Amino acid sequence: MRRQLFGSFVFLLAAFVPTFILTSCSGLSSRNQAGSGSSKTVPALAWPTPSPVTNPTPLSSTQLDATANVPGTFVYTPAAGSVLPAGTQTLTVTFTPTDTGDYHTAAATVSIVVNPAKPDAYVYVSTKPDNNGNVEIYAYSAASDGTLTAVVGSPFSASTGVQATNGKYLFGSNGVDIYSFSVASDGTFQQVASINAQQFNSQSTNGSYCGNPGSPFLDRTGTNLYDLDYDGNVCANNQYQSFSVDSSIGNLTYLGSTSAATPIFDVPLSFSGNNQYAYGGSCYHWYQEIFGFVRNSDGTLAALSFDPIVSAPMPASNAGQIYCPYLAAADSANHVAVPVQALDNATLLPVGPMQLATYTSDASGNLTTSSTYSNMPAMSVTNSSNNYPTAISMSPSNQLLAIGGSAGLQVFHFNGANPIMPYTNVLTTDEVDSLFWDNDNHLYALAQSGAKLFVFTITPTSQNQASGSPYTLTNPGSLVVLPE
Repeated sequence: MRRQLFGSFVFLLAAFVPTFILTSCSGLSSRNQAGSGSSKTVPALAWPTPSPVTNPTPLSSTQLDATANVPGTFVYTPAAGSVLPAGTQTLTVTFTPTDTGDYHTAAATVSIVVNPAKPDAYVYVSTKPDNNGNVEIYAYSAASDGTLTAVVGSPFSASTGVQATNGKYLFGSNGVDIYSFSVASDGTFQQVASINAQQFNSQSTNGSYCGNPGSPFLDRTGTNLYDLDYDGNVCANNQYQSFSVDSSIGNLTYLGSTSAATPIFDVPLSFSGNNQYAYGGSCYHWYQEIFGFVRNSDGTLAALSFDPIVSAPMPASNAGQIYCPYLAAADSANHVAVPVQALDNATLLPVGPMQLATYTSDASGNLTTSSTYSNMPAMSVTNSSNNYPTAISMSPSNQLLAIGGSAGLQVFHFNGANPIMPYTNVLTTDEVDSLFWDNDNHLYALAQSGAKLFVFTITPTSQNQASGSPYTLTNPGSLVVLPE
């Protein structure tokens, strides 16, 4: 009769306990009489499988929630507050009953899935084409401290490098086609579309198409993609092409080119905070030009003022000098930073270092400035052989402005309509060609000639180079950062 009772008890216990491992100090046994001491009962433990967590989530009562059918004490391993490494991990509980005379100590285990920490950004560095036109794209995930980890499968072969992102797709041009790549949640990507952008250019007398569509950039919403089309008009003048981005599949649809065409248009544009106006700066053949475009309702661009070009006013200069602008970066509150170089008005030779002017855009897109030679900070990232900066980038907070040039990288305090103020010294003396910020105060800087990728953590009050930086690369060509 005792054997039958024992078998029935085991059957009932197996039906009650969910999927976990249950052990005791002396094994399973039936209970004859309460308090007899000759045999003890194993408490019934219940512990549902915890839902997956994402690093760095500490363990808590949400995961450590085993229960028993009798009073007692639970001890968990790992303990509450522990942060587990990514992967499938094992949790263990030891249960000590209050009534140790009638009940055994029991234990149970469950598995929990720990997902890797969500990166602050994905970072993509394209190589320059080799002799066969092949390109590789290195992909990294950026941790909260700025360290980079290669995405599984990196480097990736691609038809072209990548140069711009709208947060969902990557875009790149080989001078003829513009390619779209969709990005997966793990940072991997695949080509989903392409369009021959050169076919919309003028044609030469032999029937070949003019122009080299390149330097793609987006408006603030990522709805429209634009490119600087070199020699696209009558095989001589530069224009800006406009495309709409299909948010579902990444296809690009050609919308048109600017009717304004001139060699002066030689830089990508930066959109104001209201996404209505876009600005650039150039000093082609010493013409002082800060030019602007209005973004029409259909996404196309129209020059704010052209033929003749009417530029924004230059900062007040020293006697006998003029200023030449190059590049522009707008913040989200309709202010624009413009690097300017003082030139001798007679010889047009540089006089002193480049400086940083600030402009304010009004409701009609017109720019005004209170910058003068006396209140603009000097830059130290250009040298006598290359006086103009190579890259400029406004931080998402609008408080910091990064400038790259032939002599390195600097960051300045940006103050809206008020003068820009110095902040960091030169952070690297390598020539910096591309700059991107993510949304967690990380600044990424690509040095092509030095074959290095730098990562800095910079806030308005602190600065440091991230662990592992700089990263050595092979033949790097372009940089894109997709903030998470």
